[in-house]
Amino acid sequence: MPRPLLLLTASLLACTASAFARDYRVTLAATDTDRVGQVVSFALPADAAKTATLRDAAGQPVALQTDADGTTRFIVPTQKSGEPLAFTLTAAPAPAAAAALPATATSTRPAPTGVAIAPDAAHNGDLRISVAGQPALFYRVDRAAAPRTDIKPEIFRAGYIHPVFSPSGKLVTDDYPSNHVHHHGIWAPWTKTSFQGRAPDFWNMQNKTGFEDLVAVDRTWSGPVHGGLEARLRSVDLTAPTPVTVLNSTWQLTVYDVPTASGAYPVRMFDLTVTHACATPDALELPQYHYGGFGLRGSGAWNGPGEAARFLTSEGLTDRIKGNDSRARWCYLGGPVTSAGDLAGTAVLGHPDNFRAPQPVRLHPNMPYFSFVPQQLGAFSIVPGNPYVARYRFIVTDGAPDRAFLDACWQAYAKPAVATLAPL
Repeated sequence: MPRPLLLLTASLLACTASAFARDYRVTLAATDTDRVGQVVSFALPADAAKTATLRDAAGQPVALQTDADGTTRFIVPTQKSGEPLAFTLTAAPAPAAAAALPATATSTRPAPTGVAIAPDAAHNGDLRISVAGQPALFYRVDRAAAPRTDIKPEIFRAGYIHPVFSPSGKLVTDDYPSNHVHHHGIWAPWTKTSFQGRAPDFWNMQNKTGFEDLVAVDRTWSGPVHGGLEARLRSVDLTAPTPVTVLNSTWQLTVYDVPTASGAYPVRMFDLTVTHACATPDALELPQYHYGGFGLRGSGAWNGPGEAARFLTSEGLTDRIKGNDSRARWCYLGGPVTSAGDLAGTAVLGHPDNFRAPQPVRLHPNMPYFSFVPQQLGAFSIVPGNPYVARYRFIVTDGAPDRAFLDACWQAYAKPAVATLAPL
């Protein structure tokens, strides 16, 4: 068959399939708590349009993203307690985007949406993840790129998140800080360990007993609802006669474009799942200790023992001394980001399936830093065949932290709505 005829036939088949695609009602049952930033997923029905449009009860389009396996996701910015929600999944196309205007004209185009990831040449090739056209965070891939000449090579690291920006573009993380140069934005190595009778430390790399580093970024993706990456890291014991890899780890980082609900303020939201698996037949033993396994280092502007760094836990604790060693479903770290005292910060939500959840927290007494630390409750081991999995959601906001709002974010993360589909 000639190629033009093949193309025409394929086009006709696509139109026919779309014409006979079935519409669906998508329902979220009422909840017993407020929820913010729900990521709702469902399997796209076989008889639904492959390029289906989701519309809310008012008929407005809702961003929808379908993966290769048919998993379809959308985001509900808010759902009030007791409120059911309904959407329509239809083959009807969404309204076309406004045409580009000349540079001299006043633009009426909608703001860009979606999540995009790409290497950034201006940042040593690190992966920049943007939300709605604005940088949200970077994933560091160049181990040799250090911000100052006084940093020793053994502390060089890649495979972590920094910088992170608030919705207004304010910096809320730090990297290679002068008072703890081995701290890096958002990172997740272990500190006090025992392996084959030795004691490698993968956190304090300046001690030269161990290190954690990036092996490879295996996959990246972009989309109208979410984008992100999958990466591999390794933790290496340097105290052995020959360096030995103790753990093989994976990071799955998913960044979302969360619509701003009426009356709400914008957020940046991303999920991180870290999986540590034994690389040898021997377990990694983790004695009881007060930090290690996950860390968030806040802006350098918040250094010091005073009120520059602001903490808030899910239990309402704001005093870093009283909050230290307490258990929390989530913990916020923020502070002033302008000379006028405007605030921004990050809340880290712990998933209820995490080991020993709600996990204890380490709130540092004089640095803008905290860690979720299950080993505070006693020793445990990562054993062959049973990987350790840690799941966290990050909510980055401008302004002072709102406990009720962050509780609603945690509810959405811990108990996301289940979508019910019914054909129309």
